[in-house]
Amino acid sequence: MRGREVVLVSFDPQRFGPMALSPKQIEQKVADVGVAKAEMAPARAFVLAVMAGAFVGLGGMFMALVKSDALLAPAASSLLGGLAFSLGLCLVLVAGAELFTGNSLMVIGCMHGRCPWARLLASWSVVYVGNLAGALLLVAFLAAANYCGMNGGAVGATLVSVAVSKASLPWSVVFFRGVLCNALVCLAVWMGFAGKTVVDKFVAAILPVMCFVACGFEHCVANMFFLPMGVVARALGFAAPGLDTSALCAAGMLGNLSAATLGNLLGGVVLVGLGYWFALGGERDDAAS
Repeated sequence: MRGREVVLVSFDPQRFGPMALSPKQIEQKVADVGVAKAEMAPARAFVLAVMAGAFVGLGGMFMALVKSDALLAPAASSLLGGLAFSLGLCLVLVAGAELFTGNSLMVIGCMHGRCPWARLLASWSVVYVGNLAGALLLVAFLAAANYCGMNGGAVGATLVSVAVSKASLPWSVVFFRGVLCNALVCLAVWMGFAGKTVVDKFVAAILPVMCFVACGFEHCVANMFFLPMGVVARALGFAAPGLDTSALCAAGMLGNLSAATLGNLLGGVVLVGLGYWFALGGERDDAAS
């Protein structure tokens, strides 16, 4: 057309770089981020951990609403519940927060000799307590908002059922489900580091989270929300008639959290963190020496 210029814009990969980081680049980025996390001021780390605990709880809240629909087939309920729960990790990856399970990857920085182990343990402790505080804060808000009463009380009944099923599991079963759970979570975080856009991080998180939720694996931070929320829902009278809730006691909840926490550490630290450090980072350390 007259009076108009047509400008052709071509994509130059040399200028813009690859669309995602390579596995070796991810390993280096994870080490850099882990060192920065370990050096973060405890007050800042705690606030960000509170946010992460609440974010994961929001995913649990969303999942409970989906699973309270009795018309869904079991497979559809598990898959859609997992999709809803992925909200939590997506918020952590994109908005930014400190999640204890994902921070298992900080071990890579220690293995490179860039972060003292004492500092790593101190960071983990602050973040763990902050995650618990965030989860409990969300429980208090949902109780005040009568969230359990949604869907004619089916949401509350679902929350009690989920909490009882978790507290009833043998310690060893929770432990190994925790190992598998955090291997998937840390792989989601690992792939999230590869991405350069919000969409990249969102897509990276969905399938691993859907998988661990659908398979019934145990995530300690998620359980910091589900177990207290189940206690609250039971106290408000939402337990299904005839359901035995005796396992939902202090011993049952502490047993679940201890097993899930240790299992999550093994899955995240050893299977993913140390595995990738050995495969991809050790070569860099050898070259530097």
